[in-house]
Amino acid sequence: MTSRFDLVVVGAGIVGLAHALIAVRRGLSVAVVDREAEAVGASVRNFGFVTVTGQQAGACWRRARRSQEIWLEVAPAAGIRVEHEGLLVVAQRPEAMAVLEAFRSTPMGEDCALLTAEETRRSYGAILSGQPIMGALHSPHERRVESREAVPRLARWLEAAKGVVFHRRCLVKAVEPGRVVTTGGDLLADRVVVCPGDDLLTLYPERIAALGITRCRLQMLKVMPGEDSFRLPAAIMSDLSLVRYLGYSELPEAQALNRRLEAEQPEALANGIHLIAVQGADGGLVVGDSHHNAFSPSPFSPEAVDELMLAELHAVLRLPGARVVERWVGTYATLPDALMVREAPAPEIRLVIVTSGTGASTAFAIAEETLTELFGEPA
Repeated sequence: MTSRFDLVVVGAGIVGLAHALIAVRRGLSVAVVDREAEAVGASVRNFGFVTVTGQQAGACWRRARRSQEIWLEVAPAAGIRVEHEGLLVVAQRPEAMAVLEAFRSTPMGEDCALLTAEETRRSYGAILSGQPIMGALHSPHERRVESREAVPRLARWLEAAKGVVFHRRCLVKAVEPGRVVTTGGDLLADRVVVCPGDDLLTLYPERIAALGITRCRLQMLKVMPGEDSFRLPAAIMSDLSLVRYLGYSELPEAQALNRRLEAEQPEALANGIHLIAVQGADGGLVVGDSHHNAFSPSPFSPEAVDELMLAELHAVLRLPGARVVERWVGTYATLPDALMVREAPAPEIRLVIVTSGTGASTAFAIAEETLTELFGEPA
């Protein structure tokens, strides 16, 4: 197995694949090593939602904008279908509408449309529940892919069309300057990027522990609408999302909304629940999610948490006869004070961990930054 590459990437989740993609775009030779036969972690257990609007102002928002551009370039080439576009944040309370109005006035909201209650009903009344709404914000930036299909397709395309060498079912035991030691032999590498996801113990455990990284566990659902004709015009969020996503929650106007939610939906807040609903080609809605932090997350999913998420779904969308057809748990690395970390264990090695569940939304831009650190500005 011993071979030499310009870059060896440890980890074949979306963050690792992003680094492989940016490397081959630079004309570098690349190998990717992963312990699994295929992607089974956070990269395929999420919404497949490339989220721009609502990301934290500054670096995260800029990374999301850039990553969305790269998704649009790569998806057609890799045979990845974009299921739908855009985002509709439905305001259920006056305090939520105030947050959306404040967001719209920021540079991040310039391309978004603020809708009154009447305009929202006129445009989207066919899918909305009958509960009162104050209005909505529509963003054109978002894209949704089916992550459980898109991530494997991206990997296959990188291998078949771009010459990336994949070593799967192969555990990396150590990373040294110029060498990656695996259960299948050694790989020689000019540079190495380690993207361990939420594996916090195999490589650089002391460094990861010193950073304070732990895991976030979330519950997810797939819901089939009762009507075959039901189609979402965009991804859907609700008031709970406005106190979860930092682009909204860091606005002063979010404080009043948070106080009202604490009085009216304390259980949802206590379980880190906010609503995202996206739709796939089969009509099924991927719905979530909840958030509970623990180094060793429980494998058990309380029904009460699913019921809270479903209650929020039905408070926003009209879904008579809908039924849950899949339930699953996801985990990702999390760090309260940082959305991602990039460490340099050695000059030619980078440890890259997205610690906010935003890998699909920001990984491509993060990879461009990493490769610039390791190889300099692209020619």
